[in-house]
Amino acid sequence: MKFLTRCAVMAGACLLAASAIAQPIIVADVKYEETASLSGSTLQLNGAGVRYKAVFKVYTAGLYLEKKAGTPADVMAQKGPKRMSITMLRDIDSTELGKLFSRGMEDNMDRAAFSKLIPGVLRMSQIFSDHKKLVAGDQFQIDWIPGTGTIITVKGKPQGEPFKEPEFFNALLGIWLGNAPADWKLKDALLGKTAQSSS
Repeated sequence: MKFLTRCAVMAGACLLAASAIAQPIIVADVKYEETASLSGSTLQLNGAGVRYKAVFKVYTAGLYLEKKAGTPADVMAQKGPKRMSITMLRDIDSTELGKLFSRGMEDNMDRAAFSKLIPGVLRMSQIFSDHKKLVAGDQFQIDWIPGTGTIITVKGKPQGEPFKEPEFFNALLGIWLGNAPADWKLKDALLGKTAQSSS
């Protein structure tokens, strides 16, 4: 009888652990599911956090990968699909956001590498300019799909042709994971080092 009781307790503990693993992560009231499906692959949430500008929350970001990674080099080295999912927490001029992203890419690359990506950077800036404004709750994704390229999806709609160069996605990731990231706490959160709470 004791054995059966122990088995039942262990089974219950396993179920609790499994349900805890499957729970979405809430960051600033934005829900990030533990997994996401992209191009036939199931990706895991590597980490999620908040981008702060001074004391203001600007957006949340979640990084999805095929397997967990704890360093920028590990993230970049993965060959499979990847996703950066961003949800706005305040209204922002889209043109300004495009400029900030361009500057973030440039700040985390050497000049020669960045110059090769300028056509893509200009097209990305245009994508954001075309949207005029992003408001709190608006979401966009930056996906890397091997053999296809980088796809930017704004409010559920893919924006134009994929960016073919593999370097382009990694250059975008540099905004958040590079040596001069947009937000150091967010970098740690995306790498799974700190869990930013919903407060």
